[in-house]
Amino acid sequence: MSQQIHLLIIDPQNDFCDLPASARPQVQGIAASPALPVSGGDQDMKRLADFVTRMGARLRDITITLDSHPHVAIERTTFWKDRDGQPVAPFTLISADRVAAGDFVPASQADLVLRQLRALEHAGRYQLVVWPVHCVTGTWGHNIHADVANALARWELQSHSTPRKVLKGEYPWSEHYGAFEAEVPLDDVPSTQFNTPLAQRVTEEVDLLLVAGLASSHCVAASVDQLLGALPRLSLKAGFQVALLTDCMSPVGGFEAQAEQFLQRASAAGVQLLTAQQVMDACIR
Repeated sequence: MSQQIHLLIIDPQNDFCDLPASARPQVQGIAASPALPVSGGDQDMKRLADFVTRMGARLRDITITLDSHPHVAIERTTFWKDRDGQPVAPFTLISADRVAAGDFVPASQADLVLRQLRALEHAGRYQLVVWPVHCVTGTWGHNIHADVANALARWELQSHSTPRKVLKGEYPWSEHYGAFEAEVPLDDVPSTQFNTPLAQRVTEEVDLLLVAGLASSHCVAASVDQLLGALPRLSLKAGFQVALLTDCMSPVGGFEAQAEQFLQRASAAGVQLLTAQQVMDACIR
């Protein structure tokens, strides 16, 4: 297996990890709690941290994306009320027709929100889900899982390189699952448009791109789908390959079918489905 390996880690953040109580600090006297924990996410990130440590400088480069949101945005509970002015429950599906009918009322920018919802539905990938408030920039939940952060620090010392951290999701009126573009890109909002420099970074002069992170049903899936769609217009080395570290990712509860569909879709597109150990067995001799 080639030594020109780039590791792309999608959203390895506290809010997505089912951390045990012993790993949750006190924040202003209250025990911190992950806002959107993915079952198995903590162990996924521990395996990923071990992988980074054991691979060391065999990983030529590392890029980490960070889900990065304001407290109030289109995809979270703080943005919506029902027609009676009551809060909307987490995981509620919001359709354009029900917003137009007044069943759900956005906090602001009603015309823009309705256009965004119609565009999202027209694309045919997702209906808007109301998520719990999570990964607010600068909070504990936004931080990288401690084991992963420590492994990255060790990799920096060993490789004399610096992993790049990329914020995504800061624009409040579009969902932004994928690392490369928002679900509804806008011509006048550069942060929602396809991030060509990022795509180039993780592919140019790379033989193997490894992808891990959370969650396989949403942000990992969207990121890989977006990148695969862009590969024909990127400059790739002959034999370039993409592989998913399947034991370093898990789906959001209730979305297991979507994660399985993603794995099937990726495999059909030529993406390798490997465990961390399989990659290490091939690289560490």
